[in-house]
Amino acid sequence: MLAETICSAVSAAGLGLAAITAYRKRFLAAARIAAYALVPIGLVMTGAVEWLAATAFSPVAWAGFGVLGVAWALFMTTRAIERRRGGRPRKEGRKEGKVHGREDERRAVEPTASAPSRAAGDRATGKPAEDFSDIEAILKKHGI
Repeated sequence: MLAETICSAVSAAGLGLAAITAYRKRFLAAARIAAYALVPIGLVMTGAVEWLAATAFSPVAWAGFGVLGVAWALFMTTRAIERRRGGRPRKEGRKEGKVHGREDERRAVEPTASAPSRAAGDRATGKPAEDFSDIEAILKKHGI
């Protein structure tokens, strides 16, 4: 009963703040404030606040939240491992690559160069691929 009263008061205050904001001709902000203000009263009307109050003191509900947390942690761990492998699933029971699986490791470590970095110039001789005289002219024009 107390939670419903508090939610109603918060909604009323938020709608009052939205009205003041709309009076100041800030209609977009007023609509956003009104949307946030209607959330607590909507939760009260759907019964979610009553359910949350009953759930807060239920050990079975807390155990259920714990199980959900473990499931979420397992899901996120498997996603992280899958991303590290590059999205390819591991084949069960396969033979290792040549020289105890080092072929697979080398493939995972050696990134391929992208097209712009290949064309950046001859790095062995240190020569740039482009002439930067036009950029220098622009900088001199602006006194830099």
